[in-house]
Amino acid sequence: MLALFRLLSHLPLALLHAVGSALGWLAWLGSPTYRRRFRANAAQAGLAGAATRAAIGQAGRMVTELPRLWLGRPVPIEWEGAQWIDAAHARGKGIVFLTPHLGCFEITAQGYARRYAEARRPLTVLYRPARKAWLRPLLDSARGRPGLATAPTTLAGVKQLLKALKSGQAVGLLPDQVPPQG
Repeated sequence: MLALFRLLSHLPLALLHAVGSALGWLAWLGSPTYRRRFRANAAQAGLAGAATRAAIGQAGRMVTELPRLWLGRPVPIEWEGAQWIDAAHARGKGIVFLTPHLGCFEITAQGYARRYAEARRPLTVLYRPARKAWLRPLLDSARGRPGLATAPTTLAGVKQLLKALKSGQAVGLLPDQVPPQG
């Protein structure tokens, strides 16, 4: 799987998007369970009609972007509001990044690491290892970039996050990465 993702990471983004849009619609058409969940989530988000149809293709595009985000060369990032990060660091304050999981997290983490890791300001992210064994090497490779550290979704991981914050570092929290207890 890692070899396939490495290969896909070199493809042009436009091609990945075209394939992803088609895959999004294939999943929609081929899985009644997916379709039902998608409709419920779209309704909860306030989407209807054309916006829901657009989101079907976008969901597939998001999935096919992952090889590029995880294993490809760094994506260009345009920072907006970086002065707030700089000000927090100047005051020795820790920073908490709250992001949606797939896509946004990867871009935020990579951008932060590229901009601030040289100044010894890593980003520590609460992270639950993949449940599927075949996926672990891929995610470990993708999220083990310089300037990034992972903390397990355990009490020890929460302590690791608190230690990073107290030392003026940044931490990342994803809405679905919740420690089981503690």
